[in-house]
Amino acid sequence: MTEETWGRICADLEKTIGKNNFVTWIAPLEFRALQDGVARFGVPTSFVGDWVNRNFGDRILDHLTRNGVSVDRLEFAVSSARPVARAAASAPAAPAQTQVRAEGDLPGAPLDARFTFDTFVTGKPNELAQAAARRVAEGGPVTFNPLFLYGGVGLGKTHLMHAIAWELRERAPELRVVYLSAEQFMYRFVQALRERDMMGFKSLFRSVDVLMVDDVQFIAGKDSTQDEFFHTFNALVDQNKQIIISADRAPGEIKDLEDRIKSRLQCGLVVDLHPTDYELRLGILQQKVELYRQQYPGLAIAGGVLEFLAHRISTNVRVLEGALTRLFAFASLVGKEITLELAQDCLADILRASDRKVTVEEIQRQVSEHYNMRMSDMIGPKRHRVLARPRQIAMYLSKQLTSRSLPEIGRRFGGRDHTTVMHAVKRIDELRASDPQINEDLELLRRMLEG
Repeated sequence: MTEETWGRICADLEKTIGKNNFVTWIAPLEFRALQDGVARFGVPTSFVGDWVNRNFGDRILDHLTRNGVSVDRLEFAVSSARPVARAAASAPAAPAQTQVRAEGDLPGAPLDARFTFDTFVTGKPNELAQAAARRVAEGGPVTFNPLFLYGGVGLGKTHLMHAIAWELRERAPELRVVYLSAEQFMYRFVQALRERDMMGFKSLFRSVDVLMVDDVQFIAGKDSTQDEFFHTFNALVDQNKQIIISADRAPGEIKDLEDRIKSRLQCGLVVDLHPTDYELRLGILQQKVELYRQQYPGLAIAGGVLEFLAHRISTNVRVLEGALTRLFAFASLVGKEITLELAQDCLADILRASDRKVTVEEIQRQVSEHYNMRMSDMIGPKRHRVLARPRQIAMYLSKQLTSRSLPEIGRRFGGRDHTTVMHAVKRIDELRASDPQINEDLELLRRMLEG
């Protein structure tokens, strides 16, 4: 193969994978030799070689073949490092992670290629968050600033953050997009202090077009970091730049976060990702099964297995997806159909750990939604009857469905005393006997929380 042929292939690849992907991953490749059906390329780092191998290897092989090159596999090598090989007929590998890159060496954290809008399964608990994320990812004039996504572990916050970043890179590759965790922001800040380069730090973060900070609750209590985050936030808003933030709870509920930052975070669109419901979990499993069938052709899965998993593993989507991954891998190794009995044996430890453990926060959210009230009112100081009764019901259910002590429950309801919780439990017990509507509401909420 000549350099001219490789140049022609590069031009074709740029058209099919996009300019950004080409500049980041294909342009650094150095064609070295073609011998015995093996095309050898030099790469600047093993990371680049691994990424190109997993994500573009098949396309490169296809383009080589279409240009008359007789090739069976590719090899990527860094100086004397062991080459990374790819056979022409190999099965597609699992997606890897890549780095958000922009001009000026912006401090991006890894983006997961699996986390796109196409792979995000939408249902009632997350439809508003998905719609808001989609709107921001369309680019154009800033609509929600900031967009604040919050919810528990494994509900899709990080997935949506990555999806926004990927979409923005595809739609507007000229934008300087930075995604990183709050811990990484803090690390960069501390590093700048240590190296006496605060001007460089400020210039770096205040020159971006889109700033995405994940798990912002981690800067709570870090006074200097909070101060710099606040000023960075203001500088970007003043320039009409987009900010997207995520956390495990609403801004007003993050302890030790400065009031001025809470106020700033609440000035945009604040969206709660609710715990998944059965239908959403089942949809996620069905989507994953379609992907796994490409990796495990011919592997059968019996009816009722997905429904069983969606019902039993209900608190964390990551655990749910991990269970399905293990199940397919195990079934392929032993050469058996995935049956309900096989699932119960293979996933015994996960199923035991996933036996329904209701949290106080989940109860608060469910009761707030049922009575159409804000979470801030659930834990706030207001004592109006329309707020006080649902709050008492939430306290009652927290006592019945969790192992938390009365003082612990009181603290999670805005720092109330344990005697307030005792009074609430006693009052709801009395009302259950005399008010059929209260009793009906309690049973409905209990079924929703335990289901």
